Amino acid sequence: MGQAPAPKPAADVELWRLDCGGVQVNDLNAFSDTLAYSGQKKRLVVSCYLIRHGSDYLLWDTGLPEAVIGKPVSATDAMSPILTTTIKRQLAQIGVKPEQIGRVGISHYHFDHTGQAAGFPSATLLIGKGDADALNAGKPGTSTEPLKPWFGGGAKIEAVDADKDVFGDGSVTLLNLPGHTPGHHALLVVLKGKGPVLLSGDLAHFQENYDTNGVPPFNTDRAATLASLDRFKKLAGNVKATVILQHEPGDVAKLPAFPASVR
Repeated sequence: MGQAPAPKPAADVELWRLDCGGVQVNDLNAFSDTLAYSGQKKRLVVSCYLIRHGSDYLLWDTGLPEAVIGKPVSATDAMSPILTTTIKRQLAQIGVKPEQIGRVGISHYHFDHTGQAAGFPSATLLIGKGDADALNAGKPGTSTEPLKPWFGGGAKIEAVDADKDVFGDGSVTLLNLPGHTPGHHALLVVLKGKGPVLLSGDLAHFQENYDTNGVPPFNTDRAATLASLDRFKKLAGNVKATVILQHEPGDVAKLPAFPASVR
């Protein structure tokens, strides 16, 4: 009944980390509703992931919009986005065409996770139902613009209300972890060699935030965030997963740099 199956590796699953940009955070309290980081700055990464399951491809998160390329980095804005390449350019390096991407899964609706999604209009969009509902309702802080092929454009969309076993064999599972947004999800990928890998979405943005259960003031539900952090950490320990906080440079570096992959 919507519960994640026990992790087990599929015969042929491969994972690439993609460069989807970065963010210069000039006020780190933007990620703390208890003002834990006064006067601190941090450079975060924006990461996306390509998962190959047999001959099927899933793109997990789609980074910053291509329009960010060439924009100067601000030393004064609370957050300043940075982008130097595109997902399509990286896919071309490994011989994957945009139309080969059968599924685009997004952890949540924020612009640094949906920015290049529209470049894959033939894919099925996997998105948390809570996020889909918020987008359809035009809730403050949401925009369907980056997801136009699916919201108004007729492309296939699947609103995921719980956990979802994407390929039916327990190798790739969307995990329902709301709080950052109403339908926020993370992704569990089980690799034959490396074992389970947990891609956090924005459950936490950097290591200290994760370790202390910090909650950004812009999260939609504080209690749900803390409950999701508890579930995620217990799951990670129980399956002995490699945890990748998607904005933490040190975590993303646990995976080989593109174009290398891990299995």
